[in-house]
This record gives sequence, structure tokens and C-alpha cells, in this order.
Amino acid sequence: MKLLRCCAIGVLVSATGPAPAAPSVYPTGTTLYQPDRTWNGYTVLSLLREPGVVVIDMNGRVVKQWEGFNNSAGGPARILPDGSIIAAAGARPGHQESLRLVQKDFAGTERWSLGGEEEVTLQDGTKVRSLRQHHDWQRADFPAGYYSPSFKPSSAGSATLVLAHASRQSSAVSDLPLEDDHLVEYGADGRKRWEWKASDHIDELGFSSAARAAIKAGGGAGAGPAQRREFDWLHINSATWLGPNRWFDAGDARFAPDNVLISSRQASLLAIVARDGRIVWRMGPDSRESEAWARIGQLIGQHHAHLIPPGLPGAGNLLVFDNGGSSGYGFDNPMARGGYGGLARANSRVLEIDPVKLELVWSYTGNGFFATNISGAQRLPNGNTLITEGPGGRLFEVTPQRRIVWEFINPVAGGGSNSVYRAYRLPYEWMPQLQKPVETAVTPPAAEP
Repeated sequence: MKLLRCCAIGVLVSATGPAPAAPSVYPTGTTLYQPDRTWNGYTVLSLLREPGVVVIDMNGRVVKQWEGFNNSAGGPARILPDGSIIAAAGARPGHQESLRLVQKDFAGTERWSLGGEEEVTLQDGTKVRSLRQHHDWQRADFPAGYYSPSFKPSSAGSATLVLAHASRQSSAVSDLPLEDDHLVEYGADGRKRWEWKASDHIDELGFSSAARAAIKAGGGAGAGPAQRREFDWLHINSATWLGPNRWFDAGDARFAPDNVLISSRQASLLAIVARDGRIVWRMGPDSRESEAWARIGQLIGQHHAHLIPPGLPGAGNLLVFDNGGSSGYGFDNPMARGGYGGLARANSRVLEIDPVKLELVWSYTGNGFFATNISGAQRLPNGNTLITEGPGGRLFEVTPQRRIVWEFINPVAGGGSNSVYRAYRLPYEWMPQLQKPVETAVTPPAAEP
């Protein structure tokens, strides 16, 4: 039987008969690697199963793993320059949220934690204190949460931004009880020093009357109420301080470093929250609102929106994984049950946007490139971009010319899922406990004649 390699993810199919319903052979590990064209280092995988965090070298060998983290609820794990790690821990079944953030050293000993002030009840009736954290968090001394040569986050503590939930009632939003998105800033001493709740600002988010009506009604079964007791109406999936940037340095106060960029999956919008709580910049929910937005195209269900940190190519530009799939409130469509899900696209894009001119600087798309949820993108020091195509566990590095120079397929393990919430590349010296690995090029086998 002749086997042919197809697409970029290394799926093999038979050439002697009809295509099977699913691949019969699926190579995993590093499937492509050009060491002279990549930015080489360790890659940190935040898994949606145990072990919670895995670190691989460029050849896909597991060099370190930590257990006991809850990335499914809490989002990305991040490694600090001394080889310690911070990630979410604990779970509250029935709610996509963790109980606290935890720092462990390289050996796995807990060194710091940030717990919450709210008492919640677990399904077995146990009452525990919870941070109610979900999807994202950020350290003040670690802009965008990934490596830049301009920053070296401390392992001793820093202010922390937490994306959390708050149970609320707001007739301005919906008659349903809300699982509202709640931004909380904690000082290095663990004390709350700033907070923001989304439902207080619905009038500033650019919703049409049709969208407001759909949200008021609960957005249909696909928006959240059927899955949870409370209406997860915005489903913010990333929240990051802007960090130092050239826009603020040039006098644009909207881009103050301690303002927060949020991404709403349900509403397909991005917004910047100022310290006084106002929305001072917005993109979406409807790309027809401006000619500049229309030229970029409609965001749908996007993830991991952030400004590229100083010290990296494209610094100050907005990088976002535009998932596609189905999302959006109030767009009239026979498929939009209850007014939710009228936006639909069966492919993904990675976008780099000038957030002041609202111009597309760079983008990546590809045949078969489609991740309906999770996922992200990281700008690397050599100008390449590391992309996490999360649901299928595919990670790949592309050049500015959009050529793939490294690719890794996460092997399927416990639970049958190989999904990766988000992945980050970091320099070898950030894990000083490990010996630098040997880097060996990987060339995909040529198709048989």
C-alpha cells in the first residue's frame, strides 16, 4: 500500500482506496525541524489533562513535567528564569475556574500561592475559599507572559492580574444569574488593590440592539446557560496588562501600561480597560462599524490577545489568534439560535495589528489551519512566530514569510486528548537545572513514488 503525506500536520492516508473517516497513521512528536531557521529553546505545553505541564526540547523529547495543575480551568502555565513555575491549581466542578495560583520550584515544592477571598461550595457540599480564576493571569514584571530579552521576571513575587468570575445579577445584561467576568489586581503582598466587573460596562462594548436583546434572553443554548447554572455571557478568555509600549511613550493615554486588554470569545470583541474602569479602545463586535475593521476582517471567537513586548520584532503591535468557528450576538442568521452564533468561519488566522492605525501588519493562514477554541501565538526574538493550534495538539513555528520551520504534534495520552491550551518557547538558560540538549534536524520523509 502506498502512503502519501498530506497537508502540514503529517497525516498519512492510503492512496489505494477511499479516504478513511479518520487518519489511520498520525505521526507525533517533532515532525519537522530546521535548527538554523528556528529560535531554539524549550517549549512549555499547558495541557488539558495530567500531567499538567510538560516541557519539551526542539526534538520533542520531554525534559521536565509538573503535575497537579489545572490548565483546563486556569489557563497557561509560565516558567520563570530560575526554572520555577506558576500555574492554576484546584477545580470547582460545574464551573470553569480554579481555586488558586501556585508557584512550584523545579523539584515541585510549593513556594508561593495566591488564594481567593470568596467562599464557594463544591459539588459534595464542601466549602472552600477560592480565587475563582479562569483562562488567564499575568505578572506585572512579565509583559505578555512570555520571553523577551528586555525583561527578566523575579521569582520572589510581583503584582498579579487575575481573570476571575463573580456571581451577579444585572438586569441591564440579562434576567439570568450571571457568571460575570471579574478582573482583580493583587499586590506583591497578596492584597487586592484594583478590580473591574464586566457587567457594569455593557453599554460601552458596542453591542447593537439585536445583540443586547440576544444577551438579555440568555443567548441561546450555545452561549452558556445550558451548561452551567449561571450565564457566562462574555466568556473572556484572555486578560493582559498592556505593559510598556511605544504608543503610550508617544503620548496615547489609551495604552497606559497598566491598562488591561481583554478578549471576549462569546462576543468576538477586544477591548482595553482603563484604570478608572472605562473602555478606552475597542475592536468588534461588528467589523462593519469602521472601514479599518472591515479591512482586517471580522474577529470570531478569538484567543490570546496581547501587545508584543518591547525587545521583540513588532513590539507594540497586537497579536491575536483569531479562531473562527461560531460566535457573536445579534447577527441575524437561521443558524444563530437565540441570537447567538451568527458569525461563522471554518478557518483560523493569526493576526498582527497596528492598534492605533488599525492596520493589518502581518498574518498567518494555511490550508486546513483551524482551531475552534483555545490556542495562541508568541512572537520570538528572531521574528518568527510560535503558534499553538490547540485542539489538535499541534505546535509550529513560522518565519515572517510564513514558512513552517518547526512542527510538533502532541502525542495522545491519558483520557484520549492531546489538546494544548497554550504553548510558550523560552531560552535554555531559563531552566538552568537542565543540560542543553543536542539539536538534531528533522526532515519529513518524502512521499513514495
